[in-house]
Amino acid sequence: MIIEPGPGAQPFPAELISQLSSAVQQRREFRTRHLREDRTPKWTNRLALETSPYLLQHAHNPVDWRPWGDDAFAAARFLDRPIFLSVGYATCHWCHVMEEESFESPEIAQVLNERFVPVKVDREERPDVDAIYMQAVQMLTQHGGWPMSVFLTPEGKPFFGGTYFPARDGDRGARYGFGTILLELDRVYREERERAVKSAEQIAQAVQQALSADAPTGLPAEHVLHGAMTYYAQVFDDAEGGVRRAPKFPSSMNVRFLLRYWKRSGDETALVMARKTLTRMALGGIYDQVGGGFHRYSTDAHWLVPHFEKMLYDNALLTVAYVEGWQATHDAFFKTVACDVLDYVAREMTSESGAFLSATDADSEGEEGTFFVWTPQQLRDLLGADADEAMRVFGVTEAGNFEGKNVLSLQSPADRAFLERVRRRLYEARAKRPPPLTDTKILTSWNGLMISAFARAGLAFGRQDYVDRASRAAGQFSVENLRRTGRHPALLEDYAFLAAALLDVYEASGDARWLRGAISLHAALAERFADPQGGFFRTPTQHETLLAREKPSYDGAEPTGNSIAALTLLRLAEITGDAGYRAADQHLQGRKPRSHDIEQPGVGRQPRSRRASSSSSAVGR
Repeated sequence: MIIEPGPGAQPFPAELISQLSSAVQQRREFRTRHLREDRTPKWTNRLALETSPYLLQHAHNPVDWRPWGDDAFAAARFLDRPIFLSVGYATCHWCHVMEEESFESPEIAQVLNERFVPVKVDREERPDVDAIYMQAVQMLTQHGGWPMSVFLTPEGKPFFGGTYFPARDGDRGARYGFGTILLELDRVYREERERAVKSAEQIAQAVQQALSADAPTGLPAEHVLHGAMTYYAQVFDDAEGGVRRAPKFPSSMNVRFLLRYWKRSGDETALVMARKTLTRMALGGIYDQVGGGFHRYSTDAHWLVPHFEKMLYDNALLTVAYVEGWQATHDAFFKTVACDVLDYVAREMTSESGAFLSATDADSEGEEGTFFVWTPQQLRDLLGADADEAMRVFGVTEAGNFEGKNVLSLQSPADRAFLERVRRRLYEARAKRPPPLTDTKILTSWNGLMISAFARAGLAFGRQDYVDRASRAAGQFSVENLRRTGRHPALLEDYAFLAAALLDVYEASGDARWLRGAISLHAALAERFADPQGGFFRTPTQHETLLAREKPSYDGAEPTGNSIAALTLLRLAEITGDAGYRAADQHLQGRKPRSHDIEQPGVGRQPRSRRASSSSSAVGR
């Protein structure tokens, strides 16, 4: 096996060549267009030694990638070069585009290899690193996304950044392409070093300030809820649900807030908005009408044409939203959607061990969405006499709604009866197509979210099979796993999401071992992540030193570890009767506990009955 670095790269030491050779020999397929006549890769880099599917995708680029770590920063200091940090994930469409255009280009790779130290990060493995540099990119450009492209000093301080860059000047309407940007930044770093370093210092200070949560001022009062409702009413899309905008992202946490606001205040407007959003999302093309599960977002304002990747966390959070929507309304459509999503996850996103896989790609056969879209002729050939009705129900036209083909959507919930009649034939035909890549990483945090989804649906719908799946998956994780030192140490979300999941499994099953697990996890969380001033840091006390130590306080596509931890502390207080948990929750939110609240949480307390505990988190009771 011949192991060579990309053009312009530093030679590999003998020991590294041996390690890379051994790793490459174990593989049969290589994701690169640069192959020798014997079908082995022309170039190899250090990512071949990684386990992340995303990093392995780039292991044979001509770019001499290194994984995030001390070695990369040491090389940057030794060579006196800036670092080019590229952050993405395995199922990211525009990450694939930038790889094909730039990272597979020997000419661009040579510039990177000769003038920078290129570093690749899987954002799903290292959300701590991603959050820091995404904050920098958002400050610099007023937007963010992946792939994320950031240029750092050898000390890790950013001085320039963006997201996707086309390779050449003028490509995709860009004035300057990635190749030109590389040359200019290399010039600036060599000839105007003082200006670049000063800019990096200023950006670093701004990032550190932005990621440190504001000083606590006390517990939120009821006016906060009214303010949130007022704002959401102003931005609500009366026709389609969700927020008036394009692209349109799934509204799981917004919907769950609206349901709770309705339950607390009796404001029917909140229920109407929640119901409209849940209904329109599930009818749209953002929902996979054939196989189940939600795509990441719709590119339009109508939930119609999606960005086709499917993320585990989206489907977990949306399942819980539909479960709670059913609890509030008893609308059978919401129950059907929740069960469809879970059945899809059980069928296509579950490992042999019972844990859940991370994502599926947007691309197949080299194109976005190919696996999911249909032409009228395909439906005629497959469905025969049902084809005309199928085209009406699914909104299929000769012109199509996505690059001449059709993303399937429904016109009303009533159409699902017809859908069920033809769905098996559609699914079986689609299964013969080359499928998108599945990112087989098993992430503790996202598994926690999906365990919660199965457990809550199992309890709400009386589905023991869902409770059993939640229990089996929960059994794959433990405090010992999270405490174990490894290449990618557990973060706040791993502890917080899993602890909440164990409580959900306890409520659904009545098995006290899951309650004990949740108590143990929260004790470990408090030990490793707590800020004495209140709240939890994202990284543990013994974590590597990064540019900033974030204390996350904002729910985005996923809830923060702090918000989930706060809810779990309140639930533990209710379930165990231990006021120490409520005191800990008040301290997390910035209020000093009263003296009689201070106890050691979880010591000497017996859980309350399963009936009492299980009702605490249900919306519709």
